[in-house]
Amino acid sequence: MKKLRVALQLRDDDIVNILKLANFNITRTELSAFFRAEDHPNFKPCGDQVLRNFLNGLVIYKRGPKP
Repeated sequence: MKKLRVALQLRDDDIVNILKLANFNITRTELSAFFRAEDHPNFKPCGDQVLRNFLNGLVIYKRGPKP
């Protein structure tokens, strides 16, 4: 997810909004835990559910909603 964020030049607000398009609510604080260093005490690995909803929301963000 880190590489997608950099490649698409997305900010935290953009990612939160993309996840909302997939009906998945997450706060910026929860999101920042995914982007921390692995040895940081507040690091949290990005789960399959978050990544799946991010990719589904990204499709809606780039292509628009299904007609």
